[in-house]
Amino acid sequence: MAGVGARPLRAMGRQALLLLALCATGAQGLYFHIGETEKRCFIEEIPDETMVIGNYRTQMWDKQKEVFLPSTPGLGMHVEVKDPDGKVVLSRQYGSEGRFTFTSHTPGDHQICLHSNSTRMALFAGGKLYREERFRLTSESTNQRVLWWSIAQTVILILTGIWQMRHLKSFFEAKKLV
Repeated sequence: MAGVGARPLRAMGRQALLLLALCATGAQGLYFHIGETEKRCFIEEIPDETMVIGNYRTQMWDKQKEVFLPSTPGLGMHVEVKDPDGKVVLSRQYGSEGRFTFTSHTPGDHQICLHSNSTRMALFAGGKLYREERFRLTSESTNQRVLWWSIAQTVILILTGIWQMRHLKSFFEAKKLV
């Protein structure tokens, strides 16, 4: 993974990810780039009952200035780890910079997959704006219907009152009480 050329990926506006995996048997470091929609997986042979700690940092590449921007709070990393049997050991969303930890309970090849949440965040923000707009329109429509229903109830109440007064007046006139 370290053999991947950084210049072509940077030109495409890729994200950088620095991952340092520390095992009880020694330390290994990886530095690689992944895009917003890419998922990068690697397989690591891990002994039984070994704690693995991964430190990472996500950064966006500024195409115009050709520099990495500081970590963005909304940008994060999703980490998923599967043991040799295919069982999910870890599946969690993390922030833009930090560490993840897991302990292997089965010796063998563990699959560690990483992918950015930046596209999800953009979709989430766009979806949130769409939901807010839809909610606003629904609220306005409901408010208008409630207003007209209140007006209709008031008119019906007034008409019922007028009808009752006329009916009672005619009733008392027929009984010659008025």
